[in-house]
Amino acid sequence: MKIFDTHAHYDDKAFDEDRDILLSSMQQEINIEKIVNVGASIKSCKSTIALTERYPFIYGAIGVHPEDVAHITEEDIMWLKEKSQLEKIVAIGEIGLDYYWDGVPKEVQQKWFDRQLELAKEVKLPVIIHSRDAAQDTRDMLLSADAKNQLNGIIHCYSYSKESARDYLNMGFYFGIGGVVTFKNAKKVKEAVSYIPLENLVLETDCPYLAPTPNRGERNSSLNIPYIAKEIAEIKGVSYEKVLDETYQNANMVYRMN
Repeated sequence: MKIFDTHAHYDDKAFDEDRDILLSSMQQEINIEKIVNVGASIKSCKSTIALTERYPFIYGAIGVHPEDVAHITEEDIMWLKEKSQLEKIVAIGEIGLDYYWDGVPKEVQQKWFDRQLELAKEVKLPVIIHSRDAAQDTRDMLLSADAKNQLNGIIHCYSYSKESARDYLNMGFYFGIGGVVTFKNAKKVKEAVSYIPLENLVLETDCPYLAPTPNRGERNSSLNIPYIAKEIAEIKGVSYEKVLDETYQNANMVYRMN
């Protein structure tokens, strides 16, 4: 069965010592067919592009994470627009709102979230949405951007209620499900996964972060995807193979890949 990791950060320093060995062996070990490496700053967008050029099975998303927008400029947006035309760049992300930390004022986050949503519409690419402790504002800004008609994409590392999921479903979004779903105390995420149709789910690791049980607390990688898929299969009462097959198709659909 083919596996698609829709959200990874292999440019992270956590992989500096063995990145090439790990990535070079990945397809043989558990048939990792495709990975989208996701930028979070201009610097990481550049390293993401470099990874897409080095590895045939790695694709890229470019955008500026809400924790990194304090010093973003319109020139940076123009650079993102230019690089979004590269063949292996498949999304604008990860972008959004994060109110968990107070390092960047909410109004600054909102300004650049809105600008990057507009960029995605300009270049006709899907978006990868980061939203933490900001459910209402994220929803309202996506509605204001006419996401239902002009955008699609993934709500990354979905952690809100099934009620909030309904709003994003109505806008046509997919939901990135990662290692958190395997945690014993992740009741809300498990309920959301039970509620969201399988045709709207995609698998992700967010590696090197959020390794699933039984490897919680260790460095994460795409090799842990089977633990996530097995948990989803158990929650939804379907086979592991069905989860892998449908999420693979969903990922190709949202990223507009063959």
